[in-house]
Amino acid sequence: MKRKMIIDSDTASDDAVAILMAHRYLNIEVLAVTIVSGNMTVQDGSRNARYTIELCGAQTPVYVGCERPLLHEPAHAYWYHGPDGMGGMNYPEAKLQAAQGHAVDALIENIRANENDVMLVTLGPLTNIAAALIRAPEIAPLVSRCVIMGGAANVVGNVTPAAEYNIWCDPEAARIVFRSGMNLEMVGWEVGRGDAALTEQEIRDVYALDTPYAKFAMDCNVHALQMAKNWQGDPGLTLHDPTAMAIALDPTLSTRRGKYRVDVETRGELTRGMTVVDERHIVGTQKIFTDAWAVREPNVLVHHELDAARWKELLRQCLG
Repeated sequence: MKRKMIIDSDTASDDAVAILMAHRYLNIEVLAVTIVSGNMTVQDGSRNARYTIELCGAQTPVYVGCERPLLHEPAHAYWYHGPDGMGGMNYPEAKLQAAQGHAVDALIENIRANENDVMLVTLGPLTNIAAALIRAPEIAPLVSRCVIMGGAANVVGNVTPAAEYNIWCDPEAARIVFRSGMNLEMVGWEVGRGDAALTEQEIRDVYALDTPYAKFAMDCNVHALQMAKNWQGDPGLTLHDPTAMAIALDPTLSTRRGKYRVDVETRGELTRGMTVVDERHIVGTQKIFTDAWAVREPNVLVHHELDAARWKELLRQCLG
């Protein structure tokens, strides 16, 4: 029996690989892809998602969602992913058209229709999810798992010293989601770094699979590869959204994880967008810290590390 999934994405190059993985994985049925502002405008994100889905031979509906964060102006990342978000590959417009209706409505309707039987995977800022929870808070317990690619669990951020991009883009939305009671899992940007990054040889090995999926996955990330190496200082291609998708598809890939109280800083002058992870379980034992926290019980399963070899094998299987 196939597991049902909704993907919320600001589709750029690494999102596209994650979307492709979900469509190529044998026992997953992707009910919808909802598009949020983040890496790209929602128009560009929709275009990239539809091209990816069409490449997979699928007809998954793509719904355009919130065009800006709840309170702030958008902060796109074309500088990282290329002028089209896909490494400057300039892929043609897909024949698959965007679905009618708003992404927030699609989220609410699909979750209600598949109560306790749908997994949500978020690959961008959490604006759409927060808007859905504001409109229909009762959907929170109806999601079997919500796997969030976002945050930095007590490590340096990638857009500020304290914050990871997806959470930083809309921290108010992230706070709503993290406090919602939904069954949350967090895969921070650090999980895709280090040994999880694809080396030059591993990239050549993917190309050697000689499939349209493998070529697409590596071609569209050519700009991101240079940014990962030259700007982030990583040893190769970091695929943050695909590593989160891999853990969503196969939770046993996670080799170190723990459930903690996690909240999001929304007002800090230097720490806006920081995911504050109570890894030492200080809240509840030290009154001076406890009084400042709205989150009283562990609310997020945080994945710290994954099996790099098995993650790369899963990626190759999906691209083969």
